[in-house]
Amino acid sequence: MRFRVIAAHADTWPIRTACRVLGVSASGYYAWRTRPESNRTVANQQILTDIRRLHASHHGRYGSPRLQAALRAEGRQISRGRVERLMRAHGIRAIAGRRVRPVTTNSRHALPVAPNLLDRQFAVTRPNTVWLADMTYLPTGEGWLYLAAVLDLATRKIVGWSMRQHMRAELPCAALTMAIQRQQPPPGVLQHSDRGSQYAADDYRKLLSAAGMRQSMSRRGNCLDNAPMESFFHTLKVELVQQRRWATRDEARRDVFSYIEGYYNRQRIHSALGYQTPEQMEHNAA
Repeated sequence: MRFRVIAAHADTWPIRTACRVLGVSASGYYAWRTRPESNRTVANQQILTDIRRLHASHHGRYGSPRLQAALRAEGRQISRGRVERLMRAHGIRAIAGRRVRPVTTNSRHALPVAPNLLDRQFAVTRPNTVWLADMTYLPTGEGWLYLAAVLDLATRKIVGWSMRQHMRAELPCAALTMAIQRQQPPPGVLQHSDRGSQYAADDYRKLLSAAGMRQSMSRRGNCLDNAPMESFFHTLKVELVQQRRWATRDEARRDVFSYIEGYYNRQRIHSALGYQTPEQMEHNAA
């Protein structure tokens, strides 16, 4: 380890001075420099190169579990512990953020409230059987931009989304309309959301009825009843929103579109899916 420190600072300190300070012999250092690297060291350097490449290609969003899965997908048989050690030794970390619960739900209304039919039964394997819906907000220099999304619970794919400057029922209606047109689901899909006024609105319930869907709503003030949807918004905030400073709503729209359609659905692997992407999961299920 001391020899590595000396080599790393060879351009700053004379070799013999560094050896004397660290209590090693100069002859020992030069012998170490000329000694062939071990197979383990060579392999670690190759793995580190791949870790840095994958980490950069995912914009720092992957930690050791996803990096290990990505390496395995490329045919590299490597343990998670080895990936963690190399990342720690070279200061490679996944971006992190704060979990913030946005206040977008107005459940104090006189509109009809559906029962909680989902009841946290999140183990779904067939696409287009359970859809989750929710809304969040994105800060821009022009003010808030609101995002509504519909997630297929089996594949974690965002099958519908919409963005507006307001939170009226038109916002989630547009996201649901996209999901229906895109997926062409069979009758009987269970669509779960919170009990906000937008999801209890007459226009939204008419859309569900016309598509033959059953409506389910979380209990009052219980975000865990819609946990996978909350998880998506948390991921979006950490991996995109907290890494950006948008001057305009149009800038935010472009980035969110690129993240959902270009990255999240097609490239980002999910631990809940056995480290597959939503598109892979949907394709394999079909």
